[in-house]
Amino acid sequence: MPDVSEQQILEALGGVIDPDSGRDVVTSGMVSGLTIRGGHVGFAIEVPPARGAKAEPVRKAAEKAVHALPGVLSVTAVLTAERAPAAAAPRPQAPRTPPRAGAPEPRILEEVRAIVAVASGKGGVGKSTIAANLALAARLNGLKVGLLDADIYGPSQPRMLGISGRPHSDGRKIVPKENFGVKVMSIGFMVAEDTPMIWRGPMVMGALQQMLGEVEWGALDLMLLDMPPGTGDAQLTVAQRVPLAGAVIVSTPQDIALIDARKGLNMFRKVDVPVLGIIENMSYFLCPHCGERSEIFGHGGARREAERLGTEFLGEIPLALPIRETSDSGRPIVIADPESEYAMAFRAIAARVWAQCEAIKAGAAGRAAPRIVIE
Repeated sequence: MPDVSEQQILEALGGVIDPDSGRDVVTSGMVSGLTIRGGHVGFAIEVPPARGAKAEPVRKAAEKAVHALPGVLSVTAVLTAERAPAAAAPRPQAPRTPPRAGAPEPRILEEVRAIVAVASGKGGVGKSTIAANLALAARLNGLKVGLLDADIYGPSQPRMLGISGRPHSDGRKIVPKENFGVKVMSIGFMVAEDTPMIWRGPMVMGALQQMLGEVEWGALDLMLLDMPPGTGDAQLTVAQRVPLAGAVIVSTPQDIALIDARKGLNMFRKVDVPVLGIIENMSYFLCPHCGERSEIFGHGGARREAERLGTEFLGEIPLALPIRETSDSGRPIVIADPESEYAMAFRAIAARVWAQCEAIKAGAAGRAAPRIVIE
C-alpha cells in the first residue's frame, strides 16, 4: 500500500471545521509541522492561548479525519499555542504562564503534592532507568506515584515498565496507563516503537503541555518527570508550566558526563528550581562471576561534584547486569527483585528525594512557577 501524501492529508483536514471561525483548519492556517514517515503522520493544530483545551474537539476531529485515509498507520495531532501575538512586545520574551497566585486559569497538576524532574546534561547516563526505578521505589515506600515520560524524541518508559497500547479518554481527559501501581503517560503509547518523532519545537511543547494538563493524573503524592537530556525547550517549558518541587541530576562518574551534569544543574538553578541532589549511575561494575569490582568510568566524581556545587549526593547505582536485564524485560529491578541490594539502593534514594520534597514544601509553600525572561 503506497504512503499517504501531504496533499491527501491536507484535503482530509480541509473537511474539519473550526467552530470559532466557521472555516476549515487548513484555510484558517491552523495546521503546522506536518510530517509523514512510513504511514505515521504527525502535525500540530495552532490555537490562541485563550482557547486551550476547549479546542480539543477540533484536534480529535482532525486526528480522526487523517486516520481514515488509506495508508495511514498512526496519527499524532497536538494542540499548540506557540504562535506569537500580532502586537510585538517591547522586548523578546519566552512565552510563559501567569504566576500561580491569582492566575485566571486553573492550575495544572494541583492534586499532586510534589513534582520532581529527573534530568541529565547528556544522553546515555541511564536517566530513564533511574527514573523508572525511583518511581517504583517510591511506590514501594508507600507513596502514590505518577511518571511522565517527557522525552518526546526518545520515550523509554513504555518498554521499561512493560506497558503497551494507546490510553483512552474518559470524555474529558486522557486516562494514563498504569503498571506496578504507578500511573504512566508517554508519547510512546501513541506511536510505534520504531517511529522517529520528527517534530519541531512547538509540536514538542504542545505534546508536553497536553500530557501535563490534559491527563487525568488524579491525587498523587509524587510525580516524576523523565526529562530529555540537555537544557533545551522541554526543560524550559516544564520549568515555566509546572510548579516543580525540585530536580534530580543523573550522571556517570566520568569527567565528560560531569561537565554536562553541571550545565543541567545550573540551568535549573537559573530558573529557580531547587536541585535536590545528584545520583551517580554506573558507579562501578561488579563481575557476576568472580565478584571483582571495576570502576570503568571512574568513581566518586558525582559525589565530589555535589560537594563542590553545594548540593546533596543522593547515592550511587552500580553498572549491573540485573538492572539492565530487568529494565529491558519490562520488570525493573525494584519489582523483579525487591530485596536485592540494587532495589534497596533505589528505595533509599527515593526516600531521600521525598524527604527533601517535604522539607521544601514546608519551607516554601505556594512557591509560584518561575518566570523566564530572555534579555
